[in-house]
Amino acid sequence: MMMQRLFEGVTPVSTYTRADAIGDGVLVDASIVAKEAGFTCPVAVTKAVWSDCVKWGQEDTKRQAPQDEEGRLWDVIYMCLQTARYTKVEGAFYFILYRIPRGGRGRKARLTRLKAHIGPGDDGEGAITIMKPDES
Repeated sequence: MMMQRLFEGVTPVSTYTRADAIGDGVLVDASIVAKEAGFTCPVAVTKAVWSDCVKWGQEDTKRQAPQDEEGRLWDVIYMCLQTARYTKVEGAFYFILYRIPRGGRGRKARLTRLKAHIGPGDDGEGAITIMKPDES
C-alpha cells in the first residue's frame, strides 16, 4: 500500500512488456504447447533456453541424433509441468531434464537444470517464464 502511494500519479517513462520481449525474440512463446500439456497460463522460454534445450535443425539431426524442435520443446514443457504439479512454492522453482546438447558430435543426453519463474503477465494474469538458473 505504501509503494502504491509513493508512485501515485507517476507516469512511467517507458515499460517493457512480456509481449515486447516475445516480439523482440528475448522470449519465445510456448503457450500453445504448454496448453496442450496441461498448463492453464501463458508460458514462454528465454532465448538461452531455446538455444540450449529446444533449437534443433536438419544439420543437428545429421551430425548428432534424429530429433526436432517440437519434441525438444515438449520435453522442456512436460518436465516443467510435472515438477510444478508436485512443487508447493510460489515465485520460482527448479526442474531438471535430459537433452542432447546442440553442437559438436555428442549423441548422449545430458542432465540440465532449468528454472521456472511464476509471475504476472502483461494483464496481471499468471504467467510462467522458463529460464536458465543464472537468468533473472
